[in-house]
Amino acid sequence: MISLSNSENSTVSSIAATKRLARAMMVSSGEFSLLLACCNCVQRQEQVLNLLTEFSSADIHEILLSPTADKLYTAITTEIGATQPDALMVRGLESVVAINQLIISTNIMRDEFRKQFRFPLVLWVNDEILSKLVWLAPDFKDWAASTIRFDVPNNQLVESEQQAISA
Repeated sequence: MISLSNSENSTVSSIAATKRLARAMMVSSGEFSLLLACCNCVQRQEQVLNLLTEFSSADIHEILLSPTADKLYTAITTEIGATQPDALMVRGLESVVAINQLIISTNIMRDEFRKQFRFPLVLWVNDEILSKLVWLAPDFKDWAASTIRFDVPNNQLVESEQQAISA
């Protein structure tokens, strides 16, 4: 009974957070805004992205960063060229080898983001990357109003691991 309740709470929380993200993208449509979506599970990110299409009619472009990326601004401009999507999701920060260098360069280039991008930029981060943003790119991170969390409760992770082991 407890696991069912936790599962329901997690689903309701995830839907509410997804709606919040869709609303934030809609409100800042046509102008630059930084949105941080924090999720420690890549599979959960994919579930949220699928759910997001139900709540948003926006043309959301997605970039998966290469592990060799060293500049976020360059990776984005190379990928989108002169186009200005309704919103841009950047995933894969957790796999970047030189993540500290990428975050520091992002902070240095922060004004270019605001000058060149007329769309909401959603960075998918985990707790470790979020912490690095706070310490290595505080000026850039301050542009994000708040962090939208999509975390799976620890007890649900344990239950799903136990189910996978017993299956």
